Amino acid sequence: MQLQHIELSKLKDATINMRHAKAAPDVSDILPSVKARGVLVPLLVRPNGDGESFEIVAGRRRYFAAKRAEEDGGEIEPLPCAIMEPGDDAAALEASMLENLARLDPDEMTQYETFVRLTKEGKSVEDIAVTFGITELMVRRRLALGDLLPKIRDAYRKDAIDATTVRHLTMATQRQQRDWLKLFNSRKERAPRGQQLKQWLFGGQQIATTAALFPLDAYKGQTVSDLFGDDSYFTDADQFWSLQNAAIAAKRDALLAGGWADVEILETGRRFCSWEHEKTPKKDGGRVYITVSHSGEVEAHEGWLTSKEAKAKRRAKTPKGDADATEVGDKPVRPELTNPAQNYVELHRHAAARHALLSHPGVALRLMVAHAIGGSALWQTKPDSQAARKEETAESVAKSKAEIAFAEERKAVLTLLGLPAHGHSVVRSNGDDYRVVELFAKLLSLSDDEVMCVLVIVMAETVQAGTAVVEALGIHLKVDMCEYWEADDAFFDLLRDKEAVNAMVRHIGGKRVADANVTATTKVQKKIVRDFMTGDGRKKAEGWLPHYMAFPFRAYTKRGGGRLSDNTARIKSLMS
Repeated sequence: MQLQHIELSKLKDATINMRHAKAAPDVSDILPSVKARGVLVPLLVRPNGDGESFEIVAGRRRYFAAKRAEEDGGEIEPLPCAIMEPGDDAAALEASMLENLARLDPDEMTQYETFVRLTKEGKSVEDIAVTFGITELMVRRRLALGDLLPKIRDAYRKDAIDATTVRHLTMATQRQQRDWLKLFNSRKERAPRGQQLKQWLFGGQQIATTAALFPLDAYKGQTVSDLFGDDSYFTDADQFWSLQNAAIAAKRDALLAGGWADVEILETGRRFCSWEHEKTPKKDGGRVYITVSHSGEVEAHEGWLTSKEAKAKRRAKTPKGDADATEVGDKPVRPELTNPAQNYVELHRHAAARHALLSHPGVALRLMVAHAIGGSALWQTKPDSQAARKEETAESVAKSKAEIAFAEERKAVLTLLGLPAHGHSVVRSNGDDYRVVELFAKLLSLSDDEVMCVLVIVMAETVQAGTAVVEALGIHLKVDMCEYWEADDAFFDLLRDKEAVNAMVRHIGGKRVADANVTATTKVQKKIVRDFMTGDGRKKAEGWLPHYMAFPFRAYTKRGGGRLSDNTARIKSLMS
């Protein structure tokens, strides 16, 4: 038997299951828990004949509860499953899992405390997972709670914070957590949660000047201060990251010059998991891990090795009596080329390599895509943050057909590149040229069609929302918004202009209906539009779109639609 997390779409009810029936079971008793905490008890499954999916042998109600939660608009992650192997007895396996789980406290914070104690006793994540019959991912998630401030952990334990919000907070820096707590405890302000919190952490978060590793006088853009003048922020994020990446690279070089055997710069937003590493001093080959948050904060974790590396070093450690060998092994090696000599060789090799590249456009394409994804000292790319001004807008976009379909395509490309597919964009620039080489090598192994699939996703992620580029793209591709967009409460709530709404009534219902309701309230007129769209008491307007959603964009009054109208006017002559 092996334990792993499996996507909901790859699971199906098995006919062997004694509770198998056409009708879905009643899951009302466990649905609130699944929505709040997810599925905690692993399902018992076996591989299906097609090799791509799994049949559920035990855990049918948990499966249907997860499906129901997803249908209600919730975020359901892959479910923990125990995969049966040939010869396994289902009844015995299920009894064993239940026995193991019976020893695990149901409270997640208590689980965290238990797991931390076990790691301090020398237990690995794998050991803990085997002990309690759960997946290693579930163990890591509990250990990640240790990065939360104590007050946040207490609020979560008291159910004052939901599971989705806590998951996002585990990715926040200590400073971000403190800022979030202030909002959480405030009577006047509202702390962002769920999808809005994700935007707050990674999309709309301003970069504080305190995060800069470089001298502030090197930054030539403007900074803004908060209302109390306690903090100031950079207004030019591109310039900040250009300077910050150069400073991070310099920090890496200084650490290497200081005698550290290796310095690893993690991808932006990736956390350093101390429980997967062991403290190792510099003299024993310890490594430095540099983490960079989306808000620009940089931390250096000095003196660590992965648990596997540390164990290997202990096994191969030189005997105590052989001190001379240890000193020779630890002594830094002086390269045979001086820095000026290295520079001479580098420049000549650079000139020859880039001239050779001119004859290989396919290789150049792959190298360009690798730079667009990973970045370098000369390349800076980032995905559009899709920052929403209102939480309702963020939720509406997240549930839209276009966003869901795009996420699936992006997941396929992430899998193609061998990158983590959870909660990340393909573009993840951090200026690490070794990372670019790693991506370049992967792209060289892909076909032209596969590389183009990657390039399309990269380009789509880096198209900036609200710009003339989006308008030009929609017009050229003849994008039919009827295929993607459906009117929702968020759309109608944001319509405030009475003259524009009356013009919209005329657009969908004709002049007679509009004139008959010209003095009606905006609320009443919006309901008329909605009734025509749904066919509720009025003839349904099939395939109708408000001017706002169609390409090219059109406003309903001469006052125009702000920058959307400006974009259309500017590109009209260029796209004709």
